[in-house]
Amino acid sequence: MTARVGILGVGHHTYWKQFEGLLEEIKNKLAVFENMVRENGVSIINLGISDCAESAYRLVPEIRSANLDLLFIDMLTYATSSSIAAIFREINVPMVLVALQPQKAMDYDKASTYMQLLNDDICAIPEFNSVALRFGRKIPPVIIGTLYDDDQARAEIGNYCHIAKVLNSLKKARIGQMGHVLEAMLDMHTDPALLTAAFGCHIVQTEPEDVLRHYRQTDPAEIEAYRGRIVGFFDFPEPESDPITEKLSVDDLETAARAGVALEHFICDKKLDGLAYYYEGEPGSEMRKMVTNFTVGNSLLTAGGFPMCGEMDLKTCIAMMIMDRLEMGGSFAEFHPVDFNEGFVLVGHDGPHHINIAEGRPVLRSLKKYHGKPGKGASVEFKIREGPITMLGITQKSDGKFKFVIAEGESKDGPIPPTGNTNTRGFFLPDVKTFLKRWFAEGPTHHFALGTGHRAETIRVIGEFLNIETVIIPKT
Repeated sequence: MTARVGILGVGHHTYWKQFEGLLEEIKNKLAVFENMVRENGVSIINLGISDCAESAYRLVPEIRSANLDLLFIDMLTYATSSSIAAIFREINVPMVLVALQPQKAMDYDKASTYMQLLNDDICAIPEFNSVALRFGRKIPPVIIGTLYDDDQARAEIGNYCHIAKVLNSLKKARIGQMGHVLEAMLDMHTDPALLTAAFGCHIVQTEPEDVLRHYRQTDPAEIEAYRGRIVGFFDFPEPESDPITEKLSVDDLETAARAGVALEHFICDKKLDGLAYYYEGEPGSEMRKMVTNFTVGNSLLTAGGFPMCGEMDLKTCIAMMIMDRLEMGGSFAEFHPVDFNEGFVLVGHDGPHHINIAEGRPVLRSLKKYHGKPGKGASVEFKIREGPITMLGITQKSDGKFKFVIAEGESKDGPIPPTGNTNTRGFFLPDVKTFLKRWFAEGPTHHFALGTGHRAETIRVIGEFLNIETVIIPKT
């Protein structure tokens, strides 16, 4: 199900009898705006026009029952705050005020009160915001522009529709939790109940045996088809400088395909939207072989919109989901060595990865051992495509509340280490040392989601709507 976005127009009932035809033109403005929202692939609930206190009170139960993810309030002309006060008080849904006047400027030679009222979209915004403040509600963000030929306004509408999709996904997501945090990573631990409280998602407790059952029963035809998907998507180069890498072996390809098939059946069984996992299993066991070979399958799943997060990092799984729903990827990442000669830091991880945002075809290598972890097998290597990038880390404070740490940078061309891991050359302003000091000073976890595009402000708004403290690392 897509995001549910409400559209509510506001106006002043006294005008309708005073100015013949104004109400019909106001309704037409609302219809034009509705079509602008519809372009963004959301489910629209048109709530009509609230033009007095009585209509506001009447609309409250209708808005509640609509189960909205976001409510656009279209400022069609001046409206008294009584037309929104009951809704501000009773409705706990993210709201955005929209002021799009039909004319870029009034025709002053032919100007009339009627023309002014038709373009009076911003007039009531201060009154509305003052009431929100007095009611202890957040002051809604505002889109200001024109109803026609305004690309910026359309982009802002689209951005809020994207945000609605994120909020919709988060509040209904079923995130699997399997195994345990990698031993001694104290920054990874979190309370699943707090995740539900903050984001709405349900944390599903699962067992490695839930996947092992499918691994043991995999259909050879499904494995063969999955091998074909892998071969069609990845390159398999010869090893280079790292002695623990080798060309992908037939056995590692078979194991990765079999584990991938098992994961997909497991996800279907549990009705999951994501998974955070880490498990080691007994040395030499079938369990260990399976659980240490999820990386390829998880990377394909992540690319398909199912964030899969290693080292049982539930918080970063949420960050990856946010980025995926914003259509910017969202790869599991951490900081690797700094290049002080060229002034960048390598950002990457040993998986899982969002391979849809790879620069060129991603690579699979066989690793003779996983550094810091048991097992061996196929591992994914690529760098994120060149251009703007955004990082989102979700950390947790001493009071248990979550915090977003966000930064924007650039991915630039250049060699990366051929280690079977992802690595992107990340350049950040004002310089790499200052950036890293500022990022570290916010108390982030060592993992974060890495995506394409510059979307820090969009993610900040998501944090604002979720009542989560948000910090954007400054560039100057």
